[in-house]
Amino acid sequence: MVVLTGIHWLYLLFVLLIFIWLMLRRDTTIVCIVGILALGWAATGSLTISVSGLFNSLLYALKELMSTVLIISIIVAMSRVLSKTGINETMISPLGGALRSPGVAFWGIGIIMMVLSFFFWPSPAVALAGAVLLPMAIRAGLPAVGAAIAMNLFGHGIALSGDYIIQGAPKLTADSAGIAVSDVMLASIPLVAVMGIVTTVSAYLLLRRDMKQMPKRGAGSSMKLPHTVSRPAKHDDAYDSEPEYRFEAAKLYFPAKLKVWLAVIIPLLFLLDVAALFHFNLQGGDATALVGGTALVILLAVSLLAHRGNGWSKATSYVVDGFQFGFKVFGPVIPIAAFFYLGDAALFDLFGKVLPEGSHGIVNDLGVALAHNVPVHPVVGAVTLTGVGAVTGLDGSGFSGISLVGSTAQLFAAAIGSGIATLTALGQVAAIWVGGGTLIPWALIPAAAICGVDPFELARRNLKPVLIGLAVTTIVAMFLI
Repeated sequence: MVVLTGIHWLYLLFVLLIFIWLMLRRDTTIVCIVGILALGWAATGSLTISVSGLFNSLLYALKELMSTVLIISIIVAMSRVLSKTGINETMISPLGGALRSPGVAFWGIGIIMMVLSFFFWPSPAVALAGAVLLPMAIRAGLPAVGAAIAMNLFGHGIALSGDYIIQGAPKLTADSAGIAVSDVMLASIPLVAVMGIVTTVSAYLLLRRDMKQMPKRGAGSSMKLPHTVSRPAKHDDAYDSEPEYRFEAAKLYFPAKLKVWLAVIIPLLFLLDVAALFHFNLQGGDATALVGGTALVILLAVSLLAHRGNGWSKATSYVVDGFQFGFKVFGPVIPIAAFFYLGDAALFDLFGKVLPEGSHGIVNDLGVALAHNVPVHPVVGAVTLTGVGAVTGLDGSGFSGISLVGSTAQLFAAAIGSGIATLTALGQVAAIWVGGGTLIPWALIPAAAICGVDPFELARRNLKPVLIGLAVTTIVAMFLI
């Protein structure tokens, strides 16, 4: 039995404060910084170490997030040069008739994102889908935040929580529960289906309600909903907050035939990436690296063709613009990431062995304590597994705590006498929907950044649909145990 200390309760207090601040639509950065300082002081009793730990925790978070910052920055840089040359317009023009309405665009981009995510996981899938499908969806009248919601819920939610192709999540939970991977996958099918349908339908209905309250805008508008990232009042092209989706007229002369050829070649290059991912079994960071490298090559080639002798310096300028965009989006998120990382291994790395013997991190300890302090009953078991999964997802990865979900499910199933596969799958779904990138603001950065919306606003918009989905899925699981 794990022993909870003051550090555990202090961490939980600040988690609750962060969620309250999110619901109040207030900036949570200061809350997270104060939380890091408070945890450092509670862990070490030293003001000097606490202040140093604040800087080191931000550095830790930046290292963990750097690959995501890099892929987003490169995709944005590539999209910028495609926009300036008009290649993006040529590339999406044949698809213009496919997504004819906001509703079709929402479900279309979501389903494509889900299919890609089943094979490559969501982060590289966001890059693949966003570069081509997002401009088309916005042209159909879907707001940028609507596209972000669809990509996020279908990719980081449905696809990642089932993980039926790569099978990383079910293997972790099945191993810890002591059952076969196939058992967890089979038990998760109805739960993933219910969670996915309820959440996406709820999100779409709420989005449609908000869209009806918006003033109508002309074609080419990004149609942002209230509270999303806004464009600076004084426009500065060098610091455009969403350069790739403005649908402005091309600013650079580019031969029409060459534009058509490149509009065909560029999607083909990404399709070759898809084939390579299959053939070489590339996943996660390797898959992201291949997509990012391809985007960088495209950026350089188009820049050289468009600017000729000036192409090398202009390519550098596009890359710089991309990084300005990436760090502008990630800047407010790094302190939040730093705080939530303290719930896992980062606390040991930054402040040493400050938790009781046998501790596996604050978040896992809280999950174990919850599992051991509730009565044993099928209804309570289902609610507890959802709670344990959600708590372990607070570190924002969705995967670091799902081994605990399996062991907790084993404990409850032994007492109840049945339902181990269903309980394991339920905890897996809850952990990944919360921590895999639909509620924790810094975890859903890829979709938010590609769509040019505020990640905190995206998290707020996801909150109600995901909570409704978790409630309905938990009730369904009660009948399946």
